[in-house]
Amino acid sequence: MQQMKHEEFRNEPFTDFSQEENARAMREALAKVSAELGREYPLVIGGERVLTGDILESVNPSKKMEVVGRFHKADRELATAAVERANEVFKTWRDTPPAQRADLLFRVASLLRERKHYFSAWMVHEVAKTWPEADGDTAEAIDFCEFYAREMLRYSEPQPLTRIEGEENRLEYIPLGVGIVIPPWNFPLAIMAGMTVASVVTGNTVVLKPSSDAPTIAYKFFELLEEAGMPAGVVNFMVGAGGEVGDTVVDHPLTRYVAFTGSKEIGMRVNERAAKVHKGQVWLKRVVAEMGGKDAIIVDSDTDYEEAAAGVVASAFGFQGQKCSACSRAIIVGEAYEPVLQGIVERAARLKVGDPTDPSTNMSAVINQKAFKTINQYVEWGQEDGGRLVAGGGSDGEQGFFIEPTVIADVKPGDRIEQEEIFGPVLACIRANDFEDALRIANDTEYGLTGAVYTNDPEKLERARREFHVGNLYLNRKCTGALVGVHPFGGFNMSGTDSKAGGRDYLGLFMQAKVVAEKVRPGYSNPEKRGAI
Repeated sequence: MQQMKHEEFRNEPFTDFSQEENARAMREALAKVSAELGREYPLVIGGERVLTGDILESVNPSKKMEVVGRFHKADRELATAAVERANEVFKTWRDTPPAQRADLLFRVASLLRERKHYFSAWMVHEVAKTWPEADGDTAEAIDFCEFYAREMLRYSEPQPLTRIEGEENRLEYIPLGVGIVIPPWNFPLAIMAGMTVASVVTGNTVVLKPSSDAPTIAYKFFELLEEAGMPAGVVNFMVGAGGEVGDTVVDHPLTRYVAFTGSKEIGMRVNERAAKVHKGQVWLKRVVAEMGGKDAIIVDSDTDYEEAAAGVVASAFGFQGQKCSACSRAIIVGEAYEPVLQGIVERAARLKVGDPTDPSTNMSAVINQKAFKTINQYVEWGQEDGGRLVAGGGSDGEQGFFIEPTVIADVKPGDRIEQEEIFGPVLACIRANDFEDALRIANDTEYGLTGAVYTNDPEKLERARREFHVGNLYLNRKCTGALVGVHPFGGFNMSGTDSKAGGRDYLGLFMQAKVVAEKVRPGYSNPEKRGAI
């Protein structure tokens, strides 16, 4: 069957909310979502809606008394059933032609595009994203669907092999089996959708266990998959405690792989548990993991100080610093230190912290009470260790979990706030003696996700290319804002398995290569070789 030709992949444009038509559409979407808050949602196993009566409530971080959704939680028995049902459905889904699976993703992308503001509005309410941050998240989800659909078509084409006389040989990529998808709350649509559709389009079936801080967005996306024509049981939706149902699905002998994005601690736990072979298991489980970072921007003395300060502030405080790619360390060289620090402080002071439904808001609340407490603790530690608080430092947990954009200067290499992932709006500024010293400080961490360098010196840029050990390095620009297909995303060391989401090798992580070699017999003609496929 001849495949339909699709246009070359292009990234989904971001919405210009300065246009009244777009702003009005977003306000209407926010009103629509507001009317749907507090509803109850089931588990979905093999297409069957399951109500357990054990309820988890998702709340709005900026209005902590506002319930976004109420979810029935799974137990170990239901988690086991979800894996087993996914395994049964895999036996038929794996044989669905790649072009049909790709078509499903194209339909999902089209539906998402039609309801872009609706999904963005859910993120404004459930994780306190500002309008532009939510819009970027939705655009990235659309990109993943479009990009991975095209990638599956590419992987399904005849693969190049060295020819020999007397044989007809073929290499094809086949799915792995049942995958456990454990996404984070910080990109609750894009990363969740990306890992899920990568699994589905490659022919696997999924048990989707979204973050307890962002289950509503995941459920809305699950409904979209169903609407687009996904068969029952290809994706199974399950909310529950990680130590109970999370461990159960990771440990299950029918689980073939785990796709995880989250903290280093949980990622290590997933990797360790997945490595154990259980009774009845006939494979080694694969783990695709992204586990955060301690990302640094180096500012050289030979650069535009204002441009560098703008890049640092955008990277450090976008979505309240809750991006794994966020700049949490500004390493500033020599004489640039004071003027760049001053530029950072001035720009941070202009950021408006408030209600994310307000289009003028630059920053809103951090995700939950635990994060609120932990981030404030790091602000205290930064000062106890000798750092100088030069911006922010205040917080308000009465209505929501609000923390000001905080800058701590004169941080020493090795301090807690210089080494440990904070995942909040706290920036450590470190003075480096020279560019070599700055590179040494930047690399002196267990993480290796993103980094950036601002300098006008071509030799230093080239040295950074060679020596700055991160999966995504940005030169003379901010270290956040990776685009699907443009900046394949994944990191080194404790930042994960460098899986490069949104890249041309990503789908290969969800498949395995099978080679079939056929001896050519005289007078025999295989009808498949005559184009009968």
